[in-house]
Amino acid sequence: MPRKINKSDCVGCGTCERVCIVGCITEEIDKKRLINKSACVDCGACQLACPQKCISQK
Repeated sequence: MPRKINKSDCVGCGTCERVCIVGCITEEIDKKRLINKSACVDCGACQLACPQKCISQK
């Protein structure tokens, strides 16, 4: 199951985007990030790197 970003907790730091091994995380207009679920390989790197702990498998 691909990871999901809780947008209300995301501060737009970009850490998850930088560590994504497949480049499936992109920046939206509001600086928050979005995970392309069809490209996500569910490695968990983004979840571990997120300083806000706003990424989950739910």
